[in-house]
Amino acid sequence: MNKRENSTTEEGPETKEDNTSLTSPNDQEQDEPYIHKVGVPPKQNLLKEIKSGVKETFFPDDPLRSFKDQTKARKFILGIQAVFPILEWGRDYNLTKFRGDLLAGLTIASLCIPQDIGYAKLANLDPQYGLYSSFVPPLIYALMGSSRDIAIGPVAVVSLLLGTLVQAEIDSTTNPEAYRRLVFTATFFAGITQATLGFLRLGFLIDFLSHAAIVGFMGGAAITIALQQLKGFLGIKKFTKKTDIINVMQSVFGSIQHGWNWQTIVIAATFLFFLLFAKFVGKKNKRLFWVPAVAPLTSVVLSTLLVYITHAEKEGVAIVKHIDQGINPPSVKELYFSGEYLVKGFKIGVVAGMIALTEAIAIGRTFASMKDYQIDGNKEMVAMGFMNVVGSMTSCYVATGSFSRSAVNYMAGCQTTVSNIVMSIVVFLTLEFLTPLFKYTPNAILSAIIINAVINLVDLHAALLIWKIDKFDFVACMGAFLGVIFFSVEIGLLIAVSISFAKILLQVTRPRTAILGNIPRTSVYRNIQQYPEAIKVSGLLIVRVDSAIYFSNSNYIKERILRWLADEEELTKKSYQNRIQFLVVEMSPVTDIDTSGIHALEELNGSLKKREIQLILANPGPVVIHKLHASKFPDLIGQDNIFLTVADAVSSCNPKMMDEA
Repeated sequence: MNKRENSTTEEGPETKEDNTSLTSPNDQEQDEPYIHKVGVPPKQNLLKEIKSGVKETFFPDDPLRSFKDQTKARKFILGIQAVFPILEWGRDYNLTKFRGDLLAGLTIASLCIPQDIGYAKLANLDPQYGLYSSFVPPLIYALMGSSRDIAIGPVAVVSLLLGTLVQAEIDSTTNPEAYRRLVFTATFFAGITQATLGFLRLGFLIDFLSHAAIVGFMGGAAITIALQQLKGFLGIKKFTKKTDIINVMQSVFGSIQHGWNWQTIVIAATFLFFLLFAKFVGKKNKRLFWVPAVAPLTSVVLSTLLVYITHAEKEGVAIVKHIDQGINPPSVKELYFSGEYLVKGFKIGVVAGMIALTEAIAIGRTFASMKDYQIDGNKEMVAMGFMNVVGSMTSCYVATGSFSRSAVNYMAGCQTTVSNIVMSIVVFLTLEFLTPLFKYTPNAILSAIIINAVINLVDLHAALLIWKIDKFDFVACMGAFLGVIFFSVEIGLLIAVSISFAKILLQVTRPRTAILGNIPRTSVYRNIQQYPEAIKVSGLLIVRVDSAIYFSNSNYIKERILRWLADEEELTKKSYQNRIQFLVVEMSPVTDIDTSGIHALEELNGSLKKREIQLILANPGPVVIHKLHASKFPDLIGQDNIFLTVADAVSSCNPKMMDEA
């Protein structure tokens, strides 16, 4: 292969023009390509370099940009608006938007009231605490949140997580007051965790939990939640407090002779069918979105009337019996700020806060992309944090964004967070005036509502897609799923986080490398495995490193390249081809390199010299070339052995190989 083949195009006239453009101004030979050299960026001031790195890591969106060149009064107003976005968009609020928010708020209120009562039981709390958590937190979020579509309140997964973790410390049956206090304490620290992440702009930490792990965890949690509802669905009185599938099924089948209540099963099965049918109707016709939204409240009303009229509670049908009337009582004095439960509340709060935050941010981003607007992840964290801190002081437990309610909110035509305010007002009226009406509500209907709500968390389509795309991701997904259903929620969460970190470490420590070949009649070099038509260049081995080179992977990269080289040398001997004289390392994907990486390159160069092979670098980035020059590595391999492109490197090698021949 000659120089012209490496740096020109297929057709004659274009070849001449391209060669002219590549020719050095001082060189009149148009058949000789001009070899571009890699420029070295000017050395940056150390303080500026650190400042730039910190800004890019923690302030990539440059939140202070709007404060530049503003008066002090204007800066104050902008600062207040940054904390309370409602003050900004509220100026343009009108009656048309309010109509959309009013309809959406009423719709999600009809969905949240029965769900909240059921979720409170899932968290081993009295029913009113679920309603409390849909009154205060949505009001705080409406003032501070930036998502227009998210609906705030208790959710099934976090309720189960809190109920499991707190129950492991304090028995909710024997010591309900201490249990409740620990729940409030965990909620307080969940809010502190969320707000701290937002203030310090550390939201990227929640991205360490991969999408695959979340799909598996949510699916496992959904099945666990559904299995827990068999107690209310079948009317079982004595039920295991463990959440794994083995203990639950043993408890279910162990009570089949004397523990099941047929009246309860009829009520639960009938209304579950009704709820599933309503959901089917809503999916078939998007205009009927309100049908599955109002179905839970309708079910509660009808089942309550049925039990009241027939006095089914006398036949063993378990009912709610009592919900405290009135709005949230203060709970500041109930928080544990000392003693052994302080640390336990902190640990539980951090876990619950991170899970709640992950779910809320995912929901917010989903609906923001559907409506083509941006949400500030860090502001969302601060808003979530404040609402949970305030909630912990007003008898609420951890609240976050609910996917089912947010979807209904979106389809109902919500315009702003005012829909959360409307929902909160409806919950307030319910607490003040309507809670006595829930006295005869059967627990079976609450179980049916929860089962209906969590079914969508089992995303088989997403799991199948993960299997098709990435088998390691599927392992993470199934690991989290099986961990939740066979062990516990916290074990499943631990497995999900562990596998996510393992994947990151594997990708960092074992980056991909590839051998490149020339695409015939072009100056393009591509992976020979991806492009079978790519041809290896005789006497050269061209390798691409698809990762930054750090202490964690530098030795692996060096050894991987040497293994490539050994394999190629063996092949050339068998096929009687020219021996390898040059190793070209394509470094365009190498975004950074540290001292260990440079040391590995030095060792690689030493190994190559013993084999009489010249090391050549192609297209190192500005950060990499700056560090290479700082370490005087170009002097080690030769200043003329760093090129702009692989084509330039190959063109420079051809004459040398011809001279040796």
